[in-house]
Amino acid sequence: MTQSLRAWWEFSRPHTIIGSLFSITALYIISSAEYAAEAGSDTWMVVDQFSTLYLLTLVSALACNIFIVGLNQWQDVEVDRINKPWLPLAAGTLTLTQAKTAVWLSLALSLGIAATLGLPFFLLMLSISAIGAAYSLPPLKLKRHHLPAAMAIVGVRGLLVNLGMTAHFLQQIQGQWYIPQGIWPLAIFVAGFSFGIAWFKDIPDMEGDAQHHFKTLAISMSRKGALWLGVAVVVASYLLVSASPFVLVMPVHAGIFSLSHLALCLVFVYRAAKLNLAHPGQVKQFYMFFWGLFFTEYIIYPLSYLLHHN
Repeated sequence: MTQSLRAWWEFSRPHTIIGSLFSITALYIISSAEYAAEAGSDTWMVVDQFSTLYLLTLVSALACNIFIVGLNQWQDVEVDRINKPWLPLAAGTLTLTQAKTAVWLSLALSLGIAATLGLPFFLLMLSISAIGAAYSLPPLKLKRHHLPAAMAIVGVRGLLVNLGMTAHFLQQIQGQWYIPQGIWPLAIFVAGFSFGIAWFKDIPDMEGDAQHHFKTLAISMSRKGALWLGVAVVVASYLLVSASPFVLVMPVHAGIFSLSHLALCLVFVYRAAKLNLAHPGQVKQFYMFFWGLFFTEYIIYPLSYLLHHN
């Protein structure tokens, strides 16, 4: 039983599930804080009042996440046997039939819940699902080429999630669709981060990708080239978001917001500079550390809102 649960947990790609959990939760808190500031009420009262909305949105998003990562594993079993042999399908701890069932049930659950929350949210989740399918499925199979693959991740993680989910929450909470000015730096920052995710994840996978003719950035440029191009984009994103409270109207505690981002940027550059690309274990640790920075962003942002409002 424990082994079966572990296989399903690995199939869900936990770091992506945790990333979705953090992002949806943060965007809900930010949306609640925006409404509370306008209505002159307490943020946590709003959070509690619309908790059912949050839970339904979260379940729909997590189910969509499982659909996308499960479909990717289903389509790339042979590649994963070289690059990631510990994954459940590649290792044989889950069958292809089980995976297909989980993928389609997850899609049905995601869109079914989304339909109960209104047509705009249903279309948002349908768009995210369609991009996820195009990423893995022929004839497009966007993941075969580094720029389309990166743009798919940027479009979903950076733009559709941050802008679309915030607009969805605000429409449900206060009856109108809009995107607060303070959300745009987050969307742009995560878009830059998503380029890093797209390029860093392929660095340890060159053997299988080359055998199956995937034109990743690591193959096109080299491991070092993919790493440092990603570092440049992420550093630019950190600097941009650090400056944003001083050039935009953002209801955040500017000092804490900017200094925390600059500190994290320095830690990130230090870790990248120390990385030995010839050591697979270090590369994997760096990639997980990078996801940790992604999670941290969705702590800093709502915390800065809450400190400002309170």
